[in-house]
Amino acid sequence: MYGIALLLHVLAATVWTGGHIVLSLVVLPRVLRERDPQVLLRFESGYERIGIPALVIQVVTGLLLAHRMLGSEGAWFDWSDPVSRTVSIKLILLAATAAFAVDARFRLIPRLSEENLGALAWHVVPDTLISIAYVFVGVSFRTGWLY
Repeated sequence: MYGIALLLHVLAATVWTGGHIVLSLVVLPRVLRERDPQVLLRFESGYERIGIPALVIQVVTGLLLAHRMLGSEGAWFDWSDPVSRTVSIKLILLAATAAFAVDARFRLIPRLSEENLGALAWHVVPDTLISIAYVFVGVSFRTGWLY
């Protein structure tokens, strides 16, 4: 079970982070250059079909993996333990992702226009950096970079 959960977690992280890197480095520059929000909306509608399920898979498998490593949820926030601290950081990154997603979905995207494309960039770039931080923190379970 552990191996399957870890494999699904890594595959989902690949989809999530890879999609955000493409969004930041390919789609966003084109949107800003052409001042065309439709470019982003087309990307979003296609990416959401695989990106959101990937995020859900990451959350579910991440919770399973954390439970396997640390047991009860109370141990997940013990900053004196390196593994618990790493799990805590991933949960903080998840909360940041959720905050950006809710704000973008309910405030920014419904009102997306040529005038507020700069606000879009202020969502896309930090969210991409957060997704890269997920990978860094996840790798640190094996490398000990955060210990």
